[in-house]
Amino acid sequence: MKLTPILAAALLGVSAPALAGHHASGHEQTASIVETAIGSADHETLVAAVKAAGLVDALSGDGPLTVFAPTDAAFGALPAGTVDTLLLPENQGQLQSVLTYHVVAGAVSSSDLVKMIADNGGTAELTTLQGGTLTASLSDGNVILTDANGGTATVVAADLGASNGVIHVTDAVSLPG
Repeated sequence: MKLTPILAAALLGVSAPALAGHHASGHEQTASIVETAIGSADHETLVAAVKAAGLVDALSGDGPLTVFAPTDAAFGALPAGTVDTLLLPENQGQLQSVLTYHVVAGAVSSSDLVKMIADNGGTAELTTLQGGTLTASLSDGNVILTDANGGTATVVAADLGASNGVIHVTDAVSLPG
C-alpha cells in the first residue's frame, strides 16, 4: 500500500513537485501536515475547514499525528448544505469535532495499520483526538475506516509524509457519533 510521491501525486491530482519529499520513509520532511494539504488541489475544502475551525496551529505542531484526509469530492458527497453549515462561526465546535475525528496521535503508517488489523483479528480500533473511535479493516486489499455511525471511508492514497506526521487520503468524510 506504500505509494511513491509521483503515484500519490497522480491519485491526489497534484503535481509531483507539490508532494516532493513527502513520504514516510524516515527522511526529514520540511512541510507540515497543513502545508502538505495546502499543496494539494484536491483538499481545498479540508484546508478551508481546518482554518475555519482554528486548527491550523494544532495540525502544524510537532506531532507526530496521523491524519485521514477526506478529498474535496468526499466533502461534496455530504448532504447539501452540510459543509456550508459547518463552516459558520457559530458551528466552530462541531467543525472541530468532525475534523479532530480524522486525526490520531502518533505516526501510523499503512504497514503499521495493516499489522494492527491483522494482529487484532481483522479490525483495529483507532482512538481519535476527538475522543471517538474509527475502526480500520481490510477489504480487497484496501484499508476501510468505519465511523461511529457505520459510515465507511476507503484510504485511496497512503503514507504521505509530513514534518509532523503522516497523511492517508480518504474518499469519504468520517463522522463522530
